[in-house]
Amino acid sequence: MWRQPVRFPGWKAVLDLEPLEPFARARYAREIIFYLAYCKGGHEPASIAGAKRYLESQQIAGPRQVTAREALRWFFLAARREHPDLGFRDDSGRIEVQPPTPMPIPPGTPDWEAELIRAMRLRGFLWNTEQIYHGWMTRFAARIAPALPLRAGPDEVREFLSDLAVRQQVSASTQRQALNALVFYFHEVLRRDLGDLGDFRRARRGPSIPVVLSRDEIRRLFGQLHDTPLLMAQLQYGSGLRVTELVELRVKSLDLDRRRVLVFGGKGDKDRATVLAEPLVMPLRAHLDWLRKVFDDDRRDRAPAVWLPRGLERKFSAAGTEWPWQWLFPMTEWSRDRQTGILRRHHVLDGVYQRAIKVAAENAGIDKRVTPHVLRHSFATHLLEAGADIRTVQELLGHASVETTQIYTHVMQRPGIGVRSPLDALGARPPGEPARVNPQAIGSPPATDSPGQRIPTHD
Repeated sequence: MWRQPVRFPGWKAVLDLEPLEPFARARYAREIIFYLAYCKGGHEPASIAGAKRYLESQQIAGPRQVTAREALRWFFLAARREHPDLGFRDDSGRIEVQPPTPMPIPPGTPDWEAELIRAMRLRGFLWNTEQIYHGWMTRFAARIAPALPLRAGPDEVREFLSDLAVRQQVSASTQRQALNALVFYFHEVLRRDLGDLGDFRRARRGPSIPVVLSRDEIRRLFGQLHDTPLLMAQLQYGSGLRVTELVELRVKSLDLDRRRVLVFGGKGDKDRATVLAEPLVMPLRAHLDWLRKVFDDDRRDRAPAVWLPRGLERKFSAAGTEWPWQWLFPMTEWSRDRQTGILRRHHVLDGVYQRAIKVAAENAGIDKRVTPHVLRHSFATHLLEAGADIRTVQELLGHASVETTQIYTHVMQRPGIGVRSPLDALGARPPGEPARVNPQAIGSPPATDSPGQRIPTHD
């Protein structure tokens, strides 16, 4: 394993794509060039064992030793990512498949920032969560500059959160997201308790009535979609999926025989099962046939495994190359994994799908703000209007409490217990019938029973 020769002729082009500072990238390149020159002079191929001998024989010390080790470590990990067919063999000749490692923290990263990244990766945070928390802590650091987050306390946190609510007027959910990031940093990185922060200015909750499309608007929206975006929209509306749940579906998520969609690792890292519409069974079978051809081509080209959660990558390292774990809606081209730097097939980006829904809604002439999440709202509302039990709808949506599901009772066609408006009993004038208005009465004084006496009115 350690002595296997490694050829990586395109390492410079790959290094240029790494999220490193220019000076760090230049240092990496310099150390790799020195090592390859050492290999050439000794007439031996590059290998992990040779790199260890190189570091010991050259007596590299101080900061340069750290840089050289990081640069050569990146070199061999990147070679493994870019050329998975090389493999790393043990003494028995068996190819060892190892899970990819996260992208290294760029040299020169401030201590507080590096410690935050390490803490998040140690707990297996998803890439999006890592970026969100990192973004909030960066804004907090800029707010308290020149002081460092390492020296901050409850007063600075309260001031920052209050500024979000008062000056920036963020929503309550956005402020809560910032609070979660700050609490994580203080509790998990600094090992300090922020104490009671109850006296900061809390953002007001905005209107909580969701946008819901009518059945006719749903048909018009679907009429402007085609191929995979249409199938995705129909599946989201027919099963009540969140956007991230939709794009992260895998082949094993479909249970076509039992008409179910299985959601693994949904919001709150919870699994659930929801319904699968009968009209989607045949289109999904045809989609799987096409997907199988893509999968066979990738295996023939020795494509890297698809992304798996970190625990599964360590436990079942080869699962990413198996059919059940393939993305249900993959991208047409390979892309570079932002978290590990591996060039492989990823699922379709949620932004691409969101753009398709927005354009379709505009073309359909729908006078509402339509996003993919509106299809989930419409799924719940239409089920309740059809008489479905609210507890059942709660389970299908994956809500933690029924109070969250009750929001859809406010937008039902017959909200509550189906009360009728008093105007229904009075009888409204037909739209085509002209109003009977006396033009001379417009702007005239109020009618009275007798001169000087006004008819009383009641609110």
